[in-house]
Amino acid sequence: MKDKSDVWQGTLSLMVLKTLDLLGPQHGYGIARRIEQTSGELLSINHGTLYPVLLKLEQEGSIASEWGVSDNNRKAKFYRITRSGKKELAAEEREWQRATEIIARFSKSGDQSI
Repeated sequence: MKDKSDVWQGTLSLMVLKTLDLLGPQHGYGIARRIEQTSGELLSINHGTLYPVLLKLEQEGSIASEWGVSDNNRKAKFYRITRSGKKELAAEEREWQRATEIIARFSKSGDQSI
């Protein structure tokens, strides 16, 4: 069985926005499960961490929510990405790509002293 890791600081917002962009409206549990599945079950999403991120994204206008009924017929809050959220997602993806490229330069430098 694989050990699960916590989500790296600053990445959960990106993962939430990407999930909503790909899947459309989802409730919190659905978002958490999708992130865990996409990670190959290597990440564990703590709901005590997820919901403050959802609230923050909603306050910033990146996502919007409305109450609905889940697949198991329970009342649930569904979140969707907004137009400004799509812009934020694109900006965050560019920033993470840039950061990844920078880190890759260090990995490629081998055993050389920095």
